[in-house]
Amino acid sequence: MAVQRMDNVGIVVDDLQAAVAFFTELGMELEGEAQIEGAVADRMLGLDGARSSIAMMRTPDGHGKLELTRFHAPEAIAGGPLDPPPPDNLGLHRVMFAVDDIDDTITRLRRHGAQLLGDVAEYENAYRLCNLRGPSGIIVALAEQTG
Repeated sequence: MAVQRMDNVGIVVDDLQAAVAFFTELGMELEGEAQIEGAVADRMLGLDGARSSIAMMRTPDGHGKLELTRFHAPEAIAGGPLDPPPPDNLGLHRVMFAVDDIDDTITRLRRHGAQLLGDVAEYENAYRLCNLRGPSGIIVALAEQTG
């Protein structure tokens, strides 16, 4: 038996509307929104009385998806500092997106509160790369192919 596909990456946010606006500006499309609660959600999450709002975002090619979740109950908790962990930290580090114009994308995302971490870097005359901090402390990497 093999994996069929990666369905989505789930990200918990404190402001769902801001996160949707940020990822829409990036070029993702809102696929749908829902309220999640009840016994199935409680069992799957291992929480009692779980209640959340979700927004499913998809890339324009339809292959990549993010499930943005805002918990209403229990209230979401910060698992650690909002400063980015070092690149060799265990666990999920960032989500990367290929873009056609990294400078324009940075400019547009800054209007949604994005902060550039470090600088835009050239990799072997093939890519321009950067990391941004987005809503709820999410680290988003951008890659523009140049060569």
